[in-house]
Order: sequence, then structure tokens, then C-alpha cells
Amino acid sequence: MHVGHLRSTIIGESVCRLLEFLQHDVIRINHLGDWGTQFGMLIAHLEDRFPNYLNESPPISDLQLFYKESKKRFDEDEEFKKRAYSRVVSLQKGVPNSIKAWELICNVSRKEFQTIYERLDISIQERGESFYQSRMLSVVEYLRGKGLLEKDEGREIMWPDDSKTGIPLTIVKSDGGFTYDTSDMAAIRHRIEEELCDWLIYVVDSGQSTHFHTIFKAAERSAILNPRTHRVDHVQFGVVLGEDGKKFKTRSGDTVKLADLLDEGMKRSLQQLESRGRDKILTPQELTDAQESLAYGCIKYSDLCHNRISDYIFSFDKMLEDRGNTAVYLLYTYTRICSIARNSGEDFSNLSEILKKVKIELAHEKEWKLAKTLLKLHDILIKCTKELFLHFLCEFCYEVCTVFTEFYDSCYCIEKNKLGEIIEVNHSRILLCEATAAVLRQCFYILGLKPVSKM
Repeated sequence: MHVGHLRSTIIGESVCRLLEFLQHDVIRINHLGDWGTQFGMLIAHLEDRFPNYLNESPPISDLQLFYKESKKRFDEDEEFKKRAYSRVVSLQKGVPNSIKAWELICNVSRKEFQTIYERLDISIQERGESFYQSRMLSVVEYLRGKGLLEKDEGREIMWPDDSKTGIPLTIVKSDGGFTYDTSDMAAIRHRIEEELCDWLIYVVDSGQSTHFHTIFKAAERSAILNPRTHRVDHVQFGVVLGEDGKKFKTRSGDTVKLADLLDEGMKRSLQQLESRGRDKILTPQELTDAQESLAYGCIKYSDLCHNRISDYIFSFDKMLEDRGNTAVYLLYTYTRICSIARNSGEDFSNLSEILKKVKIELAHEKEWKLAKTLLKLHDILIKCTKELFLHFLCEFCYEVCTVFTEFYDSCYCIEKNKLGEIIEVNHSRILLCEATAAVLRQCFYILGLKPVSKM
């Protein structure tokens, strides 16, 4: 996985968490490209590099390098290219040796994916294009039966609407093979007719918007999709740019690996915590928890806090700033809120019991302002679902934190004498602090941030 996979992973996870919180039954599908030409290349290269692969698992540690080697041969060696294409055919026909090679390659990828998903706390169900192989055959027959396929220079195409304008879908290639168009038509049919979904959400970059618009129109024309009973959204997003405003790459011009990016985030967040002297105050476990919270939180939040359709500049320096609308500011504010009840010397863990005895009183204008801000949560969540924009939720979190700071600066929660001894605890205000923490906790969960009580 590389930086190009970052946005779909982060945005997709948060969209799922948002809809699950609103009581939708969500199926999280990881639509993997595990079929087609690139696998023909990889299988043919595997046969040459590790001829004993059927009996001995090949030691492929760097699949990216392995892929580059196979792609170079594919581009330069005509004989290898023919063999790669023949392996695609043998894979689609289920030839055992090709299936075995395919499984070995997929397993290397799968282990790498899983490590990244665990680090980022992503929950997802794998379903590659291979899953739809039999369904591609049936969707072709279905479309033929409806008279929607036309012959065009040996291939079979389908127009997305009756006007026959725009770009047609290629459903069957001239050599009898299938395309992304075929698998996407099979997939949308499976999701509606077999999974019985009434809302389909595709989290894919903006470059695919024309393709998905065509697929949705074709699904409607073929009576697979009924716009009156099914909602379908393409949650599109821009690309990740480097600080030079160009596509984010390493100094050598290679794509940035996601594992390396996360490691760098961990390094930078530890440096920031150490610069604040937190390594001398926190236990080793608390320090690691705070480090992960900051590192992964800032990467996720800097993606989600922008309008997703825009490209955004990836900058650790900006992400790790503790002022303004950043994950660091939000997480530090949350930690400060959590410390208030702790510093009161009283136990606020059983809130339901305390609420029976203590009434929340809103006398000060800043108390009113904070309470009214917290009550916006429901409206904000509904607003986010309208077009599936999560930056509205980020803006809300920032507003809660800034309004809370105003409240805390103006309203004493704990009064102390000159000796530092507690002389009065304002239970109503501490309950307001706890309500603020609860709202932020829920928002952080949706955004994929993991707050810690000590930082």
C-alpha cells in the first residue's frame, strides 16, 4: 500500500463509522484489483524467478519491487508479454498452477494490508474482482438477453443511455475477455440483487467520476438500479500533494509507501512529546499511547478536515501544530477536559448516579454557549450524511474545543485558596466538562481519532 491508498482508506472508514452510528447496517467492502493483466505479469514472472513455487513458498518480501521487475519485462519483452496474457486466460479458466501462483501473490499483499489496517484501526471485508468472475458471465448474459449489447469492431459494448452519446462501456473484449466495466456491472448487480443494499457508496478518487457516472447510468438503463428505491453515491476525493504542490513522492521520485509514512508520523509525534517533556511525566505505555494517538490522528484528521474533493498538501509540520484546527489541538484540549474531573479530588465515573443528585445549571453566558454548541451534534451528523462530507464534523469538533476554552477561561470549575487547597467544586460545570468530553469522544471515534486521557 502506498500514499495513493491513504485517502480511500481513511475516508471510507469514517463514512462507515458515521453511518453505523446513525444505525445503518453497513457492509464494508474492500474492492481489490486481484484479477487481470497485472496478475498475468506477476504469475509469469513468479514462474521464472521461483520455478519451484508449487512446492516451496517463494520468499517475496517486497512485492512492489517484484511488480516493477515484471512490468519492465512486460514492456520490453514481447515473448514475456504473450505469456503474461496467456496466464490471465489460464487464471480466469481456473488452471490449478495459475490459481496457486495467484494465491501466493495475494497472500503476500494481504499480510501487508493487514499490518497497515491494524495500525490505522481499519475494519474491512476483502472482496476482490475475482469474486465476481462467475457473476461477470451471468451479467453478460443478462445484458445480452435485454438486447443492450452491440457489436463494435469485435467487442461488445453497452451505451449508458438510449441517446447513445458519451463513452460506451466495453462489456466483452474482442478476445472474449472482460474489463473493469464488466466487473463493475457485475458488482453493482450483486450488491443490489444479492446483498439487498438500498444505498451504495463508492469511495474512489475523482479521476474515476466519469467511469462511475457511466456505470450508474448503465445500471439504471438495464433495470438493475432503480433510482426511486436505491441511492448511489460516488464519494470522490482529490490527490495527496507534497509540499512542492506536486504529487507526493519520495526524493528519488518513487511512490511513498504507507508503512514508511506511518513510521515517520510516529517519529515526529514522539519528538513533539519529548520537546514538551512528556517523556519524563508519562509512563512508557502512556507515552506510546500518546505517540500513536498523535501520529495516526494527525494523518487522518488532516485528510478529513479538508473538503475531500480538493487536493491537499501533506505536511507533518502543519499537521503537528498545536494551534488552529488540527488533531493535536483537539486531542490536547480533550486531555485537558478529562483532567478537570480528575483534579477535583472527587469521583465522576458514575455519571448516571451523579445526575440524579446534581442539576446542570446554565447561568453564565459561556455555559449557555457551550451547552448550545454541544446540542448541534445531531444536526451536524445529519448534514454530513447529505453529501458524505466529513469536514463539517471536523469543523464542529474545532468549534466545541474553542467554545470550551472560552468557557474554561471564564468559569471556575474548581476553586482553590492561595495554598492550592480545593475550597469549592462546581459540580454542574464539571458535568458540563464531562458532556463536552463525551461529545468529542463520539466525534473522534467517527473520525478515527483515538484520544488518550493523559498526554
